[in-house]
Amino acid sequence: MTDLPDTDQEAEIADALREAAAFRQTGRATINDIARIAKVSKKTVSRVINESPLVKPRTRHLVKVIIAELGFTPDPQARALALRRSFLVGMVYDNPSPQYVVNMQRGILDGLEETDFQLVLRPVNRADANYWHRLRSFIQQHKPFGLILPPSVSEDEELVDMLREHEVDYVRIASVELDTPARMIRTHDAEGAAQAARHLCALGHVDIAHIQGPESFRSAHERRSGFVRGLGESGRSLPADLIAEAGYTFDSGLQAMERLIYAKRRPTAVFAGNDEMATGAYVAVRKAGLRIPEDISIVGFDDTPIAGRLWPALTTVRLPIREMGRAAAKLLLDQAAGKAPAETISFSPEIVVRDSAAPPPKAG
Repeated sequence: MTDLPDTDQEAEIADALREAAAFRQTGRATINDIARIAKVSKKTVSRVINESPLVKPRTRHLVKVIIAELGFTPDPQARALALRRSFLVGMVYDNPSPQYVVNMQRGILDGLEETDFQLVLRPVNRADANYWHRLRSFIQQHKPFGLILPPSVSEDEELVDMLREHEVDYVRIASVELDTPARMIRTHDAEGAAQAARHLCALGHVDIAHIQGPESFRSAHERRSGFVRGLGESGRSLPADLIAEAGYTFDSGLQAMERLIYAKRRPTAVFAGNDEMATGAYVAVRKAGLRIPEDISIVGFDDTPIAGRLWPALTTVRLPIREMGRAAAKLLLDQAAGKAPAETISFSPEIVVRDSAAPPPKAG
């Protein structure tokens, strides 16, 4: 079946356009006016506006032509009341990396471009005793259209249960598959970390350390396990004394790097679990009077904008954060339209080689 008008509908449209043109001289059109001109019910016009599949193609075409002729723009607040939902899309996050948050935010805004939806940011602290109360109040008061949950909030099963209880759509972004394809964006963090390990091993490093993200983040575990796997492919290992846990922040990366520098066995290369920590590691190396990469090679993860602005430029694993945010927003809208994907959308990281990693210094 085609949506193109037939001869009978062309005449119907012509009559409707003449009436719409005459009406434009009298004032601003309402849904009731559109329904009268199209000779359909107000409910049918609402369904067309809200992209409901429950309207015949011929009727849909006629209503859209009249809407365009009248220059009618739906009132978002009225639509929200009609649907008993707001036009707010929330991004709930507890990620301490500001660049990650900004990139994710930009991607979501890309995905919501040319829609009525607005993005609202909701930072949380999962360790806060009031975390649940505040988040529940936010959902009850604002009745968001849906939420986008990046790590580590995406790993909170109790939160997901609460969203289902309140019938709030959501999309989870995580390094492992946690939900159905309609609600899931998956990143393959472990494979990206394995690429970092292979790169450092190929350069000839043996004493390779890892600055790990917080234990409460599944991504930190995935990145460490992938890094260990990549080292194992070249017969290397990751001893406990070459692991320094940090918090995905600049300051924690600096402190972790200082512990590694002044340990009994100083590494010749370090893989940091994100670029924020890698940037902190840069400062620690410089404070110690050492050089990058001549004395210590550093590799990060995420490929945030800071990676290309450091000197020397940071070799890092690129995770397309902005693209992930855009895909999450689109998936949320597709859910509402009943367009569930057959398979989980996923993003594969890749290493971006720059100047911060080189062969280890020669002994003696």
